[in-house]
Amino acid sequence: MPPMPPMPPMTRSRDDHTAVSIAPPLHRGSIVPRPWLGFWRSVIAWLAGLRFDAQAGDPLRPWQRAARARRRLLMVLVLALAGGAFHLSGGLTSLQGSPTGVAFWAQLAKTGLFVLLFAWVGVGFATALMGAWAQLRGDPHALSLPPATTPLSARARTAVVMPICNEDVATVFGGLRATCESLAATGTLRLFDVFVLSDTADPAARAAEARAFEQLRATLGSAASGGGGGLYIRWRRRRTHRKAGNVADFCRRWGRDYRYMVVLDADSTMQGDTLVSLVRMMEAHPRVGILQTLPQAVGHDTLHARSQQFASRVTGRLFALGMAWWQLGESHYWGHNAILRVEPFMRHCGLAPLPGRGGLSGGILSHDFVEAALMRRAGWEVWLAPSLQGSWEQHPAHLLEELQRDRRWCQGNLQNARLIAEPGWAAAHRFMFLTGALSYLVAPLWIVFVALGLWSASGASSAPTPMPAGLWGLTLLLLLLPRALGVLAVQLGGRSAGFGGARRLWAGAALEAVVSAALAPLRMLAHAIFVTVALTGLRLQWRSPARTSDALPWRDALLRLGLPAAAAFALLSATLAVLVTRKNGGAGWLAAQDSIGPLLPVALPWLLAAPLAVWGSRRLRAGWLEVPEERTVPHALRRAAERQDFERLAQPDGLTRPPTPARPVRQARPGLLAPGPQLPWVRSRWAGGVVASAVVLGVVLPRPADTPGPAFSAQQVAVWSAEPLRQEEARLRSAQALRASDLAEPPLRLLASPRPARFIDDATRQRAIDFVTLQSAIATLDG
Repeated sequence: MPPMPPMPPMTRSRDDHTAVSIAPPLHRGSIVPRPWLGFWRSVIAWLAGLRFDAQAGDPLRPWQRAARARRRLLMVLVLALAGGAFHLSGGLTSLQGSPTGVAFWAQLAKTGLFVLLFAWVGVGFATALMGAWAQLRGDPHALSLPPATTPLSARARTAVVMPICNEDVATVFGGLRATCESLAATGTLRLFDVFVLSDTADPAARAAEARAFEQLRATLGSAASGGGGGLYIRWRRRRTHRKAGNVADFCRRWGRDYRYMVVLDADSTMQGDTLVSLVRMMEAHPRVGILQTLPQAVGHDTLHARSQQFASRVTGRLFALGMAWWQLGESHYWGHNAILRVEPFMRHCGLAPLPGRGGLSGGILSHDFVEAALMRRAGWEVWLAPSLQGSWEQHPAHLLEELQRDRRWCQGNLQNARLIAEPGWAAAHRFMFLTGALSYLVAPLWIVFVALGLWSASGASSAPTPMPAGLWGLTLLLLLLPRALGVLAVQLGGRSAGFGGARRLWAGAALEAVVSAALAPLRMLAHAIFVTVALTGLRLQWRSPARTSDALPWRDALLRLGLPAAAAFALLSATLAVLVTRKNGGAGWLAAQDSIGPLLPVALPWLLAAPLAVWGSRRLRAGWLEVPEERTVPHALRRAAERQDFERLAQPDGLTRPPTPARPVRQARPGLLAPGPQLPWVRSRWAGGVVASAVVLGVVLPRPADTPGPAFSAQQVAVWSAEPLRQEEARLRSAQALRASDLAEPPLRLLASPRPARFIDDATRQRAIDFVTLQSAIATLDG
């Protein structure tokens, strides 16, 4: 690997005496947000015929004509599926038989919700069909990838930026090290600079990031020279507007130095060839403003994460291909693992806050969709490149982490719905704002639909009519056919070996479908709560998801998921009891039995919410739900998983903790991350009984989960074995030399104006404590 140029020493602030940045000289630019018109003024502007998009009046390009035809086809398919379901359900006959008054309007609302919810499922089904077509026949309008021998201009300088905030240090710098090493191996390092943009506020976490950055810099033998190949880090003091504000701050300071910018997430890893291919594609297509890769999920070995990453490789790939097929140059931007053209981004993608008060106002949370729409409104194209490999991310390790992430996305997508009428949006981006909001609104709408059905059944004079067989068949077709098409696409493409062979592939698809069906009611309940919280204006607590795959404690599962699900189950049971008592005689029990059957797939997961969440956080036996990167691990991912050095540096005292005895687990092929507790795979004929017993024991006798131990003091160091500490002594002295020298030379303002101890800032006091602790530990070692 060619070495990177030498880096200057870390600069320090005279204000807080802590490391602030290692950064190139400032080259300031501006990002000026454009105020939003608002919904009603936008409607008035639309009625007046005003246009604000830059491409208004321009001749349509070939891809635009193809996109219009494909979107009409999408709409026809969705309307046909919704109309067919409406006809199979009885159609207008059910409305004609309803009495007048409240019952009629309830039946009308139920019918309207049924059509809307079925159309929502139909959008996904039609998109998967289009993805299967694109997989089979290709797409002549997709962006072409230039040959790898195409030379790159020296002006195509690219900044690789990674915004972080209170993240796991080992995950961040392990993945970034792998990305930098892979990029250096391409021989194009002169075109790239790498920035870590930290919004971390905790002093201890910032110190850990500084140590990890120094370790990364020493490992790469790199940093800033201004001619490319620089490695930089910056801590913001004014942490405004979260990730979008962090990226905007970078653009204002150094954006004018770069033609392109690749945005990474804290858990992102990208191959160097992929980064170079992105730059080549942007150079070959000068009208493209944003080019989004399809990040593949890898990393965790839990049942929940494995099912998610398996679904993203099999079924999810069809959805991505389908979206790229009908969106073309007006596609998604997901905020990471994508390349942006910096100059138009700075000029057109400033984000003004939404006016008003409450949870749907203020700074924009889901900034990526809005930035893509702004880029397209300015005349630039936004493309999705799902065929470009070498782009990875991590999915949440268990259900609670997924729902924590979904809460942020829910509020952001509902917030974006306020912008749906803004003038100048492309039709595809208006549709994205709508579908983004509906992806969470369908949960409370579905609950309302079920409630209307129960209310109608309780007021009917006879037993409710069961769902027609044709409607059942159409529903199962829409839900299962995309999964089958995804498996067939893998087989026809000759990629079954990467999933363990055809049998493992089909078995994994079946297991993933079962897991998805079991968790769907829990996600629906959580999303309904999130929508309620967002619409009522309650404040959102923004936290980064965990990047490790620790087993979920029973206590957390019961408190955060089990209690709400139990309340929902009790409410459903009370509703069914009212349904029975409202009727007279056997007809009431018959109506209740007919209503209970369809509700069992919803009620049982609510009852078993905590066990399902805990089991999903357990490690799955190797061989099940595998993806190709686990059988043949790319070098970049293997390098990203080697994060022991960064894990040690993340400790408050910089020392490795003594090893703790681990419970014996079944031997399995190592995954990409450290193994968690095993989830044994039951193969006997009594599997049903064993699982049922485990459910009861899991609910009645919850066991505590393993928790990390506390930090060790200097006195506790003395009782450890001497040999490992001797090996750490040299590294300790060098790693803490910077702190010691700073304390030996106090800042001038403290010498010139002595102040009482109560006026000393917390950062200086903490550094002094750390220095004394270090000296005690070294004295113990020397003794």
